[in-house]
Amino acid sequence: MILVDTALQARAATGRPIRVGILGAGFMAQGLTNTIQNDVPGMRVVAIYGRRPERAVGIYEYAGSGGATVCRTQGQLEDAIRAGTPAVTEDAWLLARSEQIDVLVDCTGSVEFGAQLILEAFAHRKDVVLMNAEIDATIGPILQVHAAQHGVILSACDGDEPGVQMNLFRWAKGLGLTPRVMGNIKGLQDPYRTPATQKGFAEKWGQNPAMVTSFADGSKISFEQTIVANATGFRVQSQGMSRGLEYRGDVMKIGELYDIGALREVGGVVDYVVGTPLTKVYCLVEHPDPKQQHYLNLYKMGDGPLYSLFVPYHLVHFEVPTSIGRVVLFRDSVAKPLGGPVVEVCAVAKRDLEAGETLDDYGMYMTYGEAVNVEEMSDGRFLPEGLVEGCRLTRAVKKDEVLTYDDVVLPPNRLGDRLRAEQYAHFRGETWLQDLLDARASGRVASVAGSQR
Repeated sequence: MILVDTALQARAATGRPIRVGILGAGFMAQGLTNTIQNDVPGMRVVAIYGRRPERAVGIYEYAGSGGATVCRTQGQLEDAIRAGTPAVTEDAWLLARSEQIDVLVDCTGSVEFGAQLILEAFAHRKDVVLMNAEIDATIGPILQVHAAQHGVILSACDGDEPGVQMNLFRWAKGLGLTPRVMGNIKGLQDPYRTPATQKGFAEKWGQNPAMVTSFADGSKISFEQTIVANATGFRVQSQGMSRGLEYRGDVMKIGELYDIGALREVGGVVDYVVGTPLTKVYCLVEHPDPKQQHYLNLYKMGDGPLYSLFVPYHLVHFEVPTSIGRVVLFRDSVAKPLGGPVVEVCAVAKRDLEAGETLDDYGMYMTYGEAVNVEEMSDGRFLPEGLVEGCRLTRAVKKDEVLTYDDVVLPPNRLGDRLRAEQYAHFRGETWLQDLLDARASGRVASVAGSQR
C-alpha cells in the first residue's frame, strides 16, 4: 500500500510512532515484533501479553529490543511505555485498557478469550487488527457492530490469505472487472490430521502443532474463506467447498473448473483447490464489454469468459504493519463483512465420538471445520468449529457427521455463544440460539426447534 508507507514515514518524522500492543507470544507475534521493531518506520511494539512472560521477553530479545520489564499493574505498564521500555505482562487486560497503546493485534487464535479482550479494547476506544481468523469467521460480523458503536476499527490483516484475497478483489473491481470466484490454494488437505501427525512439521518451523493441524485438516482454510465470503457476499457451492480437489495445471486456466452460468446466478463463490503451482490465492473475473474482452485477450489473459488474477505468495507478518497503518491512519478495514454472516464454519467429527466425551479445540483430535452457507448452518443448528472446545457430547456422533447444538451441553456463560446468538438476532431476526441459551441457563430441558427463525 503506497499511501501507507508515506504516511508512516511522516509519522516517524514527527516523533509520534503508532504504539502497538500484541496479544499473544507465539510464532506470529515473534515475527511481527521483529518486523515492526527493525523494518517499519513510524511504528513501535510497546507491549506484549503472554501467558508465560518469559516467552514475551524472549520475543523482544529476538527482535533486538532487550531490557523488557514485566508489568503486573496498570500503572507499571503505563510507566514503562512512557519511558520507552519494552513492556511485558501476563495480564492481557492491561493492554486492552492502556492509554499508551493505539492499536492491539490479536495473535491469540482464541474465540472466547479473544472476544472478551476485543470488547474490553473497544470500551477503551482502541482499534484491533486480527491475526485470528477463527474469531473473525465465527463472530466477526457482530463484533463489527460493537466496533462501530464505540467508534473504533476492527480489521483482518494483510498478508494472511483473506487480506491478500480482499486486496485482489478490491483491485479487480477498481479496474471495472467483476469478480466471480475468490480462491485459496493448499498444499495438503487431509481432514483426519492431528497434532501427532503434524508434530514433526511443527517442530521444524517452531510452530504450534494444533495450529499446524488446523492448516492440514481444512479448518483454517474454512475460516479464511468464510471471512472472504462475508466481506464479498459470495457463497460456497456446497458444504466444504472443493473438499481437496486437486488442480495442478496452469492457474491461468483454472477457470475451467467453474460454470460461469452458475457463478452468475449466485453472484460469486469462495473456494479452494490443492496443489496449483506458483499460486497462493486467485480471483476469477469477467467483463461484460466485448471491447474490453478484446484488450484482455491482447494482454495475454485468454479468451474468457473467466480471467485469472492471482498472487503467488502470502507474506503474513511482513504485511501486517500495512494493516496497522491502514486502520490507524486511514480508518480502513481490510476485510470488513458487508453485513451479517453469509458463510460460517461448522464442526465435523474427525473420528467416531462417544456420548459423554468433552470436545477439544479446533486443530486437535476430535473435529475439523467446513465452510457452509449460513442458511444451512442455521437450519441445521450446526455447532461452530470456533466454539467446540469444552462442549460435552450428549449422544454418539459418527465420523464425518456434522455436530449440532442439540448434540452437546455447552460450557456455561460463554461470551462467544452470546455473541453468536446476538449475531443471528441482529442480522437474521432469528432467536432460536438465544432461546436455547436461555433454556439451558434456566435448567429447562426443552427443544427450541420451533422458535422464530
